[in-house]
Amino acid sequence: MPVYKDDKNGTWYVMTRYEDWKGEKKQKCKRGFPTRKEAQEWERTFQQQNSGDLDMTFEAFTEVYEKDVRPRLKENTWLSKEHIIRTKLLPYFGKRIISEIGTKDVIAWQNELLAHRDEKKQPYSPTYLKSIHNQLVAILNHAVRHYGLKSNPASKVGYIGSKESEEMQFWTKEEYLKFAEAVMDKPMSYYAFEMLYWCGIREGELLALTPADFDFKSSTVTINKSYQRLHGTDVITTPKTKKSVRTIKMPGFLCEEMQDYIGSIYGVKKKDRIFPVTKDFLYHEMDRGCKASGVKRIRVHDIRHSHVSLLIDMGFSAVAIADRVGHESIDITYRYAHLFPSKQVDMANRLDSERMVEEHVS
Repeated sequence: MPVYKDDKNGTWYVMTRYEDWKGEKKQKCKRGFPTRKEAQEWERTFQQQNSGDLDMTFEAFTEVYEKDVRPRLKENTWLSKEHIIRTKLLPYFGKRIISEIGTKDVIAWQNELLAHRDEKKQPYSPTYLKSIHNQLVAILNHAVRHYGLKSNPASKVGYIGSKESEEMQFWTKEEYLKFAEAVMDKPMSYYAFEMLYWCGIREGELLALTPADFDFKSSTVTINKSYQRLHGTDVITTPKTKKSVRTIKMPGFLCEEMQDYIGSIYGVKKKDRIFPVTKDFLYHEMDRGCKASGVKRIRVHDIRHSHVSLLIDMGFSAVAIADRVGHESIDITYRYAHLFPSKQVDMANRLDSERMVEEHVS
């Protein structure tokens, strides 16, 4: 093993050769190991990662996974994945050899997640359980597709948790109006929730809005960016999907409200955020408004579902709704199918009429 002792400070270092993705020979030096054993272990893991040898730990492979996947993702997306990897996967699978992880290991891990309770004795939500399991599946799928892992034990075991659509909650228009009245004492809160409910935009889209995004002559607001808080820094990213870039027609009363609100912000510039707060602010205001109004507590994101529910109730099609909220129409049809009124009776009557016309012609 190419491991040496540094006589100057008594630590150990590694000098190792490897072949990069172009097939070129390279040399790597890594210093500062307290012991010879740690230096040798680092060198062994480095060579395994570079060669794709799956006789490595799950923790070592997650570094390979990050190197391959992170450049293709938005920073906030990767950070969400990284948090799950660090807090939910590595504590259990980190030191295990990835090629030796079996279905019984995954089942035992799932059972630990299902048994978990927080300080309030609450379990993980079904949506979060599904997200955690999905991340394990994604890492092992990456090993199968690109590094020769024979099979994915997490896929064989099956999923835990459930999709978000099964947890959807809604406010009726009456419930929202009661809530809005309760937060009217704080203008920023009131106008933020007005935009969320009457336009159906996402939280990140709301918090990225600037005066330049509004065209009050045409009563429109343009959604072309999203706000994230990353590593304690405000970051403006592109929206969630390409379909999310859209221009929304505001109802007349909302157009007047937003014009008044923006006009009341002292010294605001065209590119300044008009809601200079974080998502935590919205969550706290949601708590406050629900307690004051007596309206049931839903998630802030569920206000978007409430907007879709209102539009369905008003008779708009899935295609029209999808265009407004930045979804594919098939997603609206699938996720909100139970809210669309049944057309079975109309279909039967029309088919009956068609048959009668055919008989008359004959």
